[in-house]
Amino acid sequence: MAQMQEQHYKTKGALLPFLKRLFTYSLKYPKWVTAFTIFILLVAAVESVFPLVWMNLLDKVIFPVTNTYKEHPGLRTPADLAGLKFYCLLLFGMGSLIAVCVMGFIYYAGRIQEYVMFDIRQQMFIRLQRLSFSFFDKSAVGWLLSRISSDAVKVTELISWEMISVIWGTGMIVFCVIAMFIYNWKLGAIVTLTIPVLMVVSIKIRMLILMYSRQARKYNSEITASFNEHINGVEVNKSMVQEKRVSKEFRGLSEKMRWSAYRSAFFSAIFIPMVVFIGSVGAALVLYFGGNMVLAIPPEITVGKLAAFFGYATLIFEPILDITRFYSQAQNSISAGERIFSLVDTKPLIYDSTDSTDFKNINGDIEFENVSFHYEQGKPVIENFNLKIEAGESIALVGETGGGKSTITSLICRFYEPTGGVLRIDGVDYRKKSLFSLRSRLGVVLQTPHLFSGSVRDNIRYGRDDTSDGEIIDALNLVGAEDFSNRLDEEVGEGGENLSMGEKQLVSFARAVLADPRIFIMDEATSSVDTITEARIQKGILSMMEGRTSILIAHRLSTIKNCDRILVISKGKIIEDGSHYELMKKKGYYYSLYTRQLREQREKEVMAM
Repeated sequence: MAQMQEQHYKTKGALLPFLKRLFTYSLKYPKWVTAFTIFILLVAAVESVFPLVWMNLLDKVIFPVTNTYKEHPGLRTPADLAGLKFYCLLLFGMGSLIAVCVMGFIYYAGRIQEYVMFDIRQQMFIRLQRLSFSFFDKSAVGWLLSRISSDAVKVTELISWEMISVIWGTGMIVFCVIAMFIYNWKLGAIVTLTIPVLMVVSIKIRMLILMYSRQARKYNSEITASFNEHINGVEVNKSMVQEKRVSKEFRGLSEKMRWSAYRSAFFSAIFIPMVVFIGSVGAALVLYFGGNMVLAIPPEITVGKLAAFFGYATLIFEPILDITRFYSQAQNSISAGERIFSLVDTKPLIYDSTDSTDFKNINGDIEFENVSFHYEQGKPVIENFNLKIEAGESIALVGETGGGKSTITSLICRFYEPTGGVLRIDGVDYRKKSLFSLRSRLGVVLQTPHLFSGSVRDNIRYGRDDTSDGEIIDALNLVGAEDFSNRLDEEVGEGGENLSMGEKQLVSFARAVLADPRIFIMDEATSSVDTITEARIQKGILSMMEGRTSILIAHRLSTIKNCDRILVISKGKIIEDGSHYELMKKKGYYYSLYTRQLREQREKEVMAM
């Protein structure tokens, strides 16, 4: 269940640390960030000047001309339109500058997002490659995929496209406030006092919308899951007369969904009207006090200046809405960011110590000394386990499922490390040696082989790009896969979907052979193939085991008769140890297991006749 449960994070008080860390990624590109910011601030500066242009147009062009005609009613001389043309050209130039700047910040926003997304995804992927197997035991694939896809997009949009809103909004407010206080501090103070009120109300309502929409999404997921479960299980519900109960439970979920969705829609509906109302109050105050100043004798301000301040009072709405939208989006992105950073910050449990050295050569001696291991605390898989394997010896591990066979091989590969005791390779605690020098001398063939997209050749020489076709063919011949010699360029498809299970196993077997390992491990590698393919692989196994330490986990006991020793593992302990002949003569657990399989095989052969 641990793999199926999504991780949850507390976002309260986490906004500033989250943004600080997120912005460190964009600061890797200081020139782009600088250009991005400059372009946005230029747009804000130019737009904040529009009311002043309107003020000067009224005071210096429109009203002087109209006053002249009022003072001289019979005047028929055409008005001088030079001033009007100047301001028209000025507005055209300002619009053109805005268009160029918008193109500029869109360009850099796109570059910043894509490059930061690239960096974050690379960092996550590299971290995933270095993490220990224990991490993947507790993490669902879907959880990891969403981190590298949707979560990465969400957080990078925050520092690119969403930053446009906050930079532009902040710039607009600052430039507008400065302009207003320069021209009239009284009216500037009236407009400025509406800003914190608008900000607080906007943030509060947006957070309520966010909270209820999150609840609605949560209940929607539960409704979908419940609907699917009870539709698929409708026969059980009917046979056990549970229709009323499950309908009542579904109604309860639907009620919660309805209430959350309604509250979200309600606050969304009142948001804009509330902001407009507060802004209208500010604009009304500007008109009232500004109008008194215009009508005073002598007038304190011009009509053009009043028009400019009225423009600022209404212009200030949008930047506040943009800033609060950024705040809301940032809150909504914290969970995605924390999921990304939690992955990036996860430390591998298995790593090279600072004083580790490399294995120069590995002979293949393996010794378990009082080794204990558990996946979960308090649930030991093996405990005080002791085993000595001589170099070049072939060992088979058999026994019940869950007895600890795969755990033993995983410990040898150092996919996991003992929680107690010591595991030695060639007489040395392998934790004192580097992971690379150990694993590069291992050959592992798993029960379910995994092939990567590409050709047969690419998969066989995976990890050894300098391998020649001659060496690949030799490896194929060794494992009884001569048929692939003329199919090296054949595409295997995603996960090897173009090949049968037996063919995939042969390719993975050849891949292991090509590594020329000193320690060869095969984990039930023939359990999923037919008897003909198994016979072909069996020939290769015998060749592979010569001169190498070999550990085989086998479901079909007929494949391990030639091993030097067969260990019967039960509940993490060795209950029988000996050759095939010795264990059959002993007539213990192995004897009963082998004879039962032999009897079942003969029954199948008789039935097939």
